[in-house]
Amino acid sequence: MNDAPPSPPPPSDADARRLAALGYESEFKRDMSLWANFSLGFTYLSPVVGVYTLFAASLMAGGPPMIWAFVIAGVGQLLVALVFSEVVAQFPVAGGVYPWARRLWGRKWGWMTGWIYLLALLSTIAAVAYGAGPYVAAVFGFASSTTTTILCALALLLLATVINFGGTKVLSAVAVFGFVAEIVGAVVVGAWLLIANRHHGLGVLFHGYGSQGDHSYLYAFAAASLIGVFQYYGFEACGDVAEEVPNPGRRIPTSMRRTIYIGGAAATAVCLALILSVSDFGAVISGKDADPVTTVLTDAFGSGGARVVLVVVLLSFISCAMSLQAAASRLTYSFARDRMIAGSRLLATFSERLRVPPYALLLAAVLPGLLIVGSAYSADALVKIISFSTLGIYLAFQMVVLASLRARLRGWRPSGEYRLERWGLPVTIGALVYGVVALVNICWPRTPGTPWYDNYIVLVSGVVVVGVGAVYMALAKPYERGDAPAGDALTTAAPRESSASPASV
Repeated sequence: MNDAPPSPPPPSDADARRLAALGYESEFKRDMSLWANFSLGFTYLSPVVGVYTLFAASLMAGGPPMIWAFVIAGVGQLLVALVFSEVVAQFPVAGGVYPWARRLWGRKWGWMTGWIYLLALLSTIAAVAYGAGPYVAAVFGFASSTTTTILCALALLLLATVINFGGTKVLSAVAVFGFVAEIVGAVVVGAWLLIANRHHGLGVLFHGYGSQGDHSYLYAFAAASLIGVFQYYGFEACGDVAEEVPNPGRRIPTSMRRTIYIGGAAATAVCLALILSVSDFGAVISGKDADPVTTVLTDAFGSGGARVVLVVVLLSFISCAMSLQAAASRLTYSFARDRMIAGSRLLATFSERLRVPPYALLLAAVLPGLLIVGSAYSADALVKIISFSTLGIYLAFQMVVLASLRARLRGWRPSGEYRLERWGLPVTIGALVYGVVALVNICWPRTPGTPWYDNYIVLVSGVVVVGVGAVYMALAKPYERGDAPAGDALTTAAPRESSASPASV
């Protein structure tokens, strides 16, 4: 007779039981490693995409000091990531912010959070694909126009969709490749710019070069800080694929923090190298040099070398769009699995052969494609799409943070493998304060010479999205469908609580 204690169950079995205790049986395969999960978040956050997309607009609006927006937004979003880490450790369910808000507050709050976040994700996919258009033109040597930008964006979107249909293993491999390519590219390009093409010292980071015009510089900096606000999301994607990661309660919080630390440092370094390599800030601020990134790269590497660098940039755009699509499809699938959205039966369909939700993936390609095509009828389409995307993402984030604060004040004590313990309340309050300030800044009108509906386009679009969602909730009552658990954070404890340990930031 063998009296030895039984060996611990394989991680997959423990993860399956953990998920079953939360009311679900996953159809995904847990093929995503810790580094692949981090790479997914990193390529979604994408330092190169974030910086290269808005560098010209932010430098024009605020001059070199706009780089400090990375520091401010990085600290604020780190607080949000810590809040999310506690929640995902207790509720490692596919879909991210929707199931988190649902478990923390209830069905209605969860539905509205998922609705806002889904539309913002789809808009962000369109923004990333659209932002890649001019770089495609530069790489292949044709003139960039609205038509070519739209066609290139649609082609990039198609490529990202094909990659995602490869399943979790392909997604993981491409995410890791995208991470390595982006880091190597950022380090090599940044180092060369600082060594061979630097025109300024660090003192320029404290000089606005007249970018404020007749306003105070705070006004100019607030406008320029969109680059930092836009940069620091993507870490939540690590939790969107929670059912594809072994031991998600420990691994996903680690991936989220790494995404902020490494992604933020890389983005700041890329931005610094570009700023110090701009020869004439006045030309950028006046609009004479409308594409300072291409100007800097051409000066530093020549036309041929700049083209090679832009190939790496394009890889970053592709991997970013791919990661966004993966996050959007998992959210859609999670939404549909709980019967919370029109077409739930179709969108919750899971392909046993591909190991992905195919129709949810198609939705994450078709709707962004329609947005891209529709951008032909809007001036400054990229800035508008990014502004709404950022508003929606931040609003959904703060709905989770607020739900977490409410639950904590009502007695919730996180019971997952990652816990902030005594720091939980101050971190959550800090995350909420930062998010509210960022939301006000995103919505603030800055073009008084334009029609009111254009000046308030971000706020108007946000009100429309929330309003349409509220009307749909009132008429269709989608939150009443399905029997998935909701509002049970105070009563749900992690079965592996005994092995949990307090978090270290």
